[in-house]
Amino acid sequence: MLNVGVLGAGHLGKIHLRLLNQSEKYNLIGFYDPDEINGKKVADEFGYSYYNNINKLIEAVDVVDIVTPTLSHFECAKKAIENGKHIFIEKPITNTLEEAEELLHLEKKHNIKGQVGHVERFNPAFASVKENINNPMFIETHRLAEFNPRGTDVPVVLDLMIHDIDAILSVVNSNVKNINASGVSVISNSPDIANARIEFENGCVANLTASRISLKNMRKSRFFQKDAYISVDFLEKKVEVVKMKDAPENPGDFDMILQNAEGEKKQIYFENPTIENNNAILDELETFADAINKNTTPIVSLEQGTNALRVALQIIASF
Repeated sequence: MLNVGVLGAGHLGKIHLRLLNQSEKYNLIGFYDPDEINGKKVADEFGYSYYNNINKLIEAVDVVDIVTPTLSHFECAKKAIENGKHIFIEKPITNTLEEAEELLHLEKKHNIKGQVGHVERFNPAFASVKENINNPMFIETHRLAEFNPRGTDVPVVLDLMIHDIDAILSVVNSNVKNINASGVSVISNSPDIANARIEFENGCVANLTASRISLKNMRKSRFFQKDAYISVDFLEKKVEVVKMKDAPENPGDFDMILQNAEGEKKQIYFENPTIENNNAILDELETFADAINKNTTPIVSLEQGTNALRVALQIIASF
């Protein structure tokens, strides 16, 4: 078991503490929170060991789980890496691209492993169809959320849209060519609703919309590719896979056949991938433990987290 310590005991930090405490792959040593009143309250309520000194906690563990506000990600991660500790760091990886690139340098220098908490990669709906998404040429995503003051210290792109940016980059095997975007501040001092159009060098186009002032929650992505349409509902954990193949010479009475302008006939059929229920946060934490123990590349590496941040900041810059 890997000894782990958590930095940050806010809403998400408490979830991480609970899951790490029940995991068979980690031994939860304790947690640090700069707010000593909150730290002692969490310790008293749940029985976790509270450290009021961040350095002592880092020294006592193998893995540092960083669940602090984004502004402090870099300093926490740098301190951990320079002490030779592996790091799990919540998304976005850092506040600036320069900070993220410095972490990549430190990761190699100190020979540690790092993973970024892009939890939607572990969403069972997305996981069930990811292998079916091959060379998509048009992608449309909608991530809408009811207003919640938590997270409004950063633009909606870094708060919500970055989930979809990371998922898209994981399935589009091409560099970004061009980005056009618009964002509007409604309640917060930073944009609350944003739309971005990402064009890739291979011709793929992704149209992303994110809002944190919606009247309902929605987290849907649609992938269009040659002979296939794949829809992923991240919120309801449902998928829809519609595929086409050459129509048989003698179709059955219930076969769905389409004929295009050139006279080619295609048969439409549906696939229903098995969706296995899981706890996505626990999965991302435990696969990171596997990567450390087996010396393999984490599923969401620091480099991938940096790429997602790079695109997110390009979107914000184009507002």
